[in-house]
This record gives sequence, structure tokens and C-alpha cells, in this order.
Amino acid sequence: MEIRPILSTLRRHKTAAALIVLEIALSCAIICNALFLIGDRMTQMQRVSGIDEQNIVRMQITGIGTDDNAASLTQTDLASLRAIPGVRNASVTNQVLFNNSSWNSSVNLTKEQTHQNLNSTIYMGDVSFLDTLGLKLVAGRNFSPDDIVEWDEVNKPNSKVQPHVAILSKSTTDKLWPGENPIGKQFYSWGDDPTRVVGVVEHLMRPNRNGGPGELEYSMILPIRVPFTVGGNYLIRVTDPSRRAEVIAAAEKAFNHNASNRILLEKATVEDMRRDYFRDDRSMAWLMVSVCVALLIVTALGIVGLASFWVQQRTRQIGVRRALGATKGQILRYFQTENFLLATLGIVVGMILAFGINQLLMERYELPRLPLLYLPIGAVVLWMLGQVSVFGPARRAAAVPPAVATRSV
Repeated sequence: MEIRPILSTLRRHKTAAALIVLEIALSCAIICNALFLIGDRMTQMQRVSGIDEQNIVRMQITGIGTDDNAASLTQTDLASLRAIPGVRNASVTNQVLFNNSSWNSSVNLTKEQTHQNLNSTIYMGDVSFLDTLGLKLVAGRNFSPDDIVEWDEVNKPNSKVQPHVAILSKSTTDKLWPGENPIGKQFYSWGDDPTRVVGVVEHLMRPNRNGGPGELEYSMILPIRVPFTVGGNYLIRVTDPSRRAEVIAAAEKAFNHNASNRILLEKATVEDMRRDYFRDDRSMAWLMVSVCVALLIVTALGIVGLASFWVQQRTRQIGVRRALGATKGQILRYFQTENFLLATLGIVVGMILAFGINQLLMERYELPRLPLLYLPIGAVVLWMLGQVSVFGPARRAAAVPPAVATRSV
């Protein structure tokens, strides 16, 4: 197939050719960014939290008025929860994953430095915290009873009591001491004295998206035993997911039995909390899918319409070529090659537009840069769409008998 006759024809029909190129360019730019946004949302929704989500339920409680005996009542609650059939372990902490608020602190490697090395979220828990959440310890050890400090002692005015050890997530230790063994390393985050790393967990997500995707697992666990008045988050790990509803009902009765002057704010499985947390991301992904499908349909209809009109305008030319011996296959390939050239030009322009749109999204919404991977994906989609769309009009053009074609003009 010679390209020169096709280019000569396109030069004589600049308006129709320009419309097809423009349509494909806009579709390419929008589809590449839409696919990127869908991929980004899917990646975030599939992020590993590090905890045993399937087997954990959360119950949040708040007291009515002040409670001077909150620490003792919390230990009574935990003993009651662990005695419920089907419960593997229970713990209480200041914050939970898949929430919209978090406790955060700067982390410095030296006491004198003025700029932090990173910002980490802080979970507080006792020796049961790791087992209750199902966290995987990849280095070091769990807390020992001697490591635990009481929240009431830490929270006193001008208190010098502070935790002296911590368990960090692997992402945090990789950032602070890349390529080194973090066990025994020290950092400054809480109080004037250094905190020593005694353990590393494989994954532990922040409660929210503070710091963006790159800091999603900057987290630490401090051995602070908190009462239910600090966050009120009871976490219960069951032995079987099918017993979660049964355990929640029994736990609610236990809370009411231990103290009646409290309000149960929330009871939910962690799976439900994850589903609610990513609801907006899921809606955004489906919206982008709908936009892509609608755009592809509109683009395909546009190409079919312009190709049909264009074929009709060139009926005499087709008849002459058929009279000179051109086969149906050659006529068909002519129009498909012509569409391929127009689609290629549109894709090149569309890729430039795609980076422009991505730059705008980066500046306005702090999205990451568009990976090059999405460009060939968008190009292949539009090449295939163009060939499928032009096939019908091209086939009708190839089926026109030479005598009819030359007589119709």
C-alpha cells in the first residue's frame, strides 16, 4: 500500500481529517489520565494495612462526665472481653485504622536538629497490641511488661515519664536507616530522652492519608497503656469471622455490666470500616470508567460518521480505482491505512495533551506524575477503536460496483 496517494487525498480534505485527528487527540489525552486515576484509586484501595482485618471488630466508647477510675475500668473491660467465647485477644488504643483523625509526631535522629527526618503516626498499646491486631513482627521483639508506661503518668503536667522503646513499621525504619539493622537504633520523638527501637512490623498503615501515599506506612507503636477515655477504641480479635456479630453483642453486654454511665459510639468490623473509608475512591473509579466508556462510544460514532460521509464524498474516486483493477481488499486496506495515519497523528497530539492535563492535576490536586506506561495503553485502545470504527464504512465502499460508483456522480 502506497502512502503518497493517501496523503494527497488527506491534503484535499483537510477539514474532515483535522476533525478526526482532534477527536482522537482529545480522547487519548482524557483516557490516558482517566486510566491513570483509576489505577491510582485501585492501588490505594488494595493497600495492605498490616492487620488481620477479617477477624477484628472495633467498639468505640465514651464516658458521661469525668471518670477518675478509667484506667482500672479499662482493664476490667479487657478482662471481660477476653473471657467471651470466640475472642482471641483484645486491646485498647488511642486511634484505629481507616479513620479520619490521627495522632502524629515528628521523628528526629538527633536531639539538636531543627528539621524532622519524618512525620509518623503514633499508636499506643500494651503487650497485647500486636497479637490483637495480627501484626507481623519481622525483626526484634514485642513489648515486655517492663516496657509499659501508664497514660496517667505520661499525661501529668510537666511529667518526665516517657516511653523508652518503640516498635516501628518497616517503611519507617527503611526511611530512617536505609540498609541498616534498625534494632537498637535511637530516635527522638516523645520527651527529651531518646527512644530505642526494639521491634519492626512488616506493615502498619496510618489511620488516614496524612502525608500522602509516600508516607502511608510511617507509623510507630509506643508502649503506653491508655484508658478508654483516650480515644475509646476497643479492638477485639475473634477466632472465626463468622462469630463477629456474636462477639459484638456479648461485648456490648459486658460494657453495660461493667459501667452504665458510658455511651457506645460505634461497633463495626474492620472490613466494614475499610469499605466505608474507600467509598469515595470506589465512586471516583467507577465515574472514570463511565467517562472512558462514554468517550470511546462518542469517538467511535464520530469516526463512523465522518468516515461514512467521507466515503460518500469519494464514491467516484472509489469507482475509478475499482474500474482500474483495484480489488475490494485493496479498497478496504486503503481506508484502514488512512485511518491508521490519522489515528497516529491524533495519538501523538493526544500524548502531549495528556502530559499537560496531568501537570494541571499535579498542581491543583497533588496527584503523582503520569507514568509512561499509560501512553501505549491509550494508543493501542485508540488504534483498535479507529480500525473497528472505519471497518464498516470501508467495507461498504469496497462493495460498491465500479459501474454504480462512476454513474452515481
